[in-house]
Amino acid sequence: MDRAIDLRLICWRRMSLSASSNGHVPDNHRVFPARAAWTALALLTALNLLNYTDRYVLAGVQPLVQRAFHVNDERVGALTFAFFIAYMLAAPLTGWLGDRFPRKPLIIAGALLWSVLTLSTALVHTFGELYWRHALVGIGEASFCIYAPALLSDYWPPEQRNRILTIFYLSLPIGAALGYILGGTLGQAYGWRTPFYVSAAPGLLVVLLVWIFMREPARGASEPLAVKPDRATLAGLARNPAYWTATLGMAMMVFSLGGISVWMPTFLYRRGHYSLAGASQILGLITVVDGIAGTWLGGWLAQRWLRRNKAALYLLSAWSVLLAAPFALLTFYGPRSAMVPALAVAEFLLFLNTGPLNAAIVNAVDAPIRSTAIAIELFMIHALGDAPSPRIIGWVSDHSSLRAGLAITLITLIVSAILIFAGARYAPEIDTSAV
Repeated sequence: MDRAIDLRLICWRRMSLSASSNGHVPDNHRVFPARAAWTALALLTALNLLNYTDRYVLAGVQPLVQRAFHVNDERVGALTFAFFIAYMLAAPLTGWLGDRFPRKPLIIAGALLWSVLTLSTALVHTFGELYWRHALVGIGEASFCIYAPALLSDYWPPEQRNRILTIFYLSLPIGAALGYILGGTLGQAYGWRTPFYVSAAPGLLVVLLVWIFMREPARGASEPLAVKPDRATLAGLARNPAYWTATLGMAMMVFSLGGISVWMPTFLYRRGHYSLAGASQILGLITVVDGIAGTWLGGWLAQRWLRRNKAALYLLSAWSVLLAAPFALLTFYGPRSAMVPALAVAEFLLFLNTGPLNAAIVNAVDAPIRSTAIAIELFMIHALGDAPSPRIIGWVSDHSSLRAGLAITLITLIVSAILIFAGARYAPEIDTSAV
C-alpha cells in the first residue's frame, strides 16, 4: 500500500510540474523523491508528539501547582487560558508568514522557542512568572501547528491527505498520554518542575534532525491543476462554507476536549478517589490506547468511505462527536464503577475524527492561503474552544461542583455534531479513483 502511495505521489508531482506554465506552480519547482515526503512526515510527527507532551504536562501536575502556589481552580485554569490567548494572538501573524516565506526555518524557530521556555521552568518562583512562561510557550506551539500541516499538504494530493494527517495526528494522543504520565508520576516523586525538564529536552534533538534532514516542497506542489478563487483568496475564504462549518464544528468539540483534558485528572482525583499518580496514569493509558486505535480506525474508515461519498470526512466526524456525548454524560454523572470505562469509550469515539476533520479543513482551501486558513482555524478553535473552557469549568467548579462544570461540555458536543453534519453538503470534489 505504501508503495502505491509513493507512485501516486511521484505521478502527482509530475502533473503539478506540467502546470507551471499556468502559473500555479513556481518556475523553480523541484520534484522531491517520495523518501523526502516520508522523512518530513516522520520528523514532523515526532515534533508534534513532543509538542503535545509539553502541553499536557501541566494537567498532570495541576494539583501540585495549586498546592505550591496556593491558588484555586479558576486561577489554575487561567494558565491554560493564558497559553491559548498567546497562541491565538500569534496565529494571524504566523499564518501570514507561512504563506510568504519558507516554512522549514519557521518550524525550527517555533520548536526551539517552546522547548527553551519549557526548560526555563527552573527560573519560575511565583505564580505570575509561571503564568507568563506558560503564555509564551503558546507562541512557539502556534507556529508549528500552522506550518506542519500546510507543508505536508504540499507533499500529498487531496485524496491522500486524510491518510497522511491521520498518521501525523497519531502523535497527539501519544504525546498527551506521555504528558499526563510524566506530570503525575515524576511530579509526585520529584516535584512539579521535574516533568517539564524531561519533556522539553528531546525537542532540541528533533529540531536538529529537522534542520539536517527535512526538505521543503514547493508551495502548491500537490494541488489540482486549477486554483479556484473562492478557495485561494481571503475574500473567498470568508464565503467558504466547507471551511467554516468544519472549523466551527471543531471549535465546539475542542471546547469540550480542552476542558475535559485539563480537569479530568483532578476529577478522577476528587470524585473517583484515585491518587494523583494513579489518576494521571489511568488517563494517560486511556488516551494513548484510545488515541492510537481511534485515530487509526477513524482515518481508515473515512478513507474507505471516501471511495463512495465525497462528504465522508464530515459525516464520520459528526457521528463520532454525537455518539461520544452519552458516554461523557455517564462519566460525569454515572456510578464510580462506570466512570473510567465510559471515559474510555467517549475518548475513543472523539479520536475517530482526528485525521478526517483536519483533512476536511485542509482540503477546503488551496495552497496560496493554506497557512493563513489554518491560522484562522486555530484562532477560532482556541478562541471559542479550549482557551475559555478550562477557566469556565473552573469558575463553575468554585461556585458549584466540578461535575457541574464538566457538564457544560455536553452541550458543545451536540452543537459540534450539528455544525459538522451541516458541512457535509459543501464537501469539495476529490478524485475518488485515487483514494
